[in-house]
Amino acid sequence: MTISVTSPVVGLALTGFTAPTYPLVSDQAPDMNGKQFAVGTPGGTQAGVTGSSVGDPFTLTLVRPKVFKFLGAPDPSTGRLASVPSNVWSGIIRKGVLPLVNQPKKPAIIRFSFEIPAGSETADPINLKAMFAFFGGVVGLSANTQSFYDSVISGTL
Repeated sequence: MTISVTSPVVGLALTGFTAPTYPLVSDQAPDMNGKQFAVGTPGGTQAGVTGSSVGDPFTLTLVRPKVFKFLGAPDPSTGRLASVPSNVWSGIIRKGVLPLVNQPKKPAIIRFSFEIPAGSETADPINLKAMFAFFGGVVGLSANTQSFYDSVISGTL
């Protein structure tokens, strides 16, 4: 896999978090087609945030398709493809959180997946690049992270 997550991950400065950093340690992914990282002791100003442990996970797991799907031959009479399968890449972030004071932690989970039509990585890589650039701007690498957090906390979109 070419995905390489640089350690430490520099988080976004959300309200009350100043220069949050998350050092990564290679971990064993539950799936042989995956990579997993555990977060060590978080850095920056983020009082009360814990790193990964057995009862309090803080992990990132990335998984590629087990078997890549390919395009079949176009219909000889119409020239059209009968179907276009997708290759699904996925990821999951787990972070242990308290459901109630003095209770054991329970993992909060963020899941994401990319469903890429087979063949598009060759026929239209520039538009796939645009999709990932947009994804990074909206979800992962912008101030919208605060909005996602606020929505989870407030229950509103």
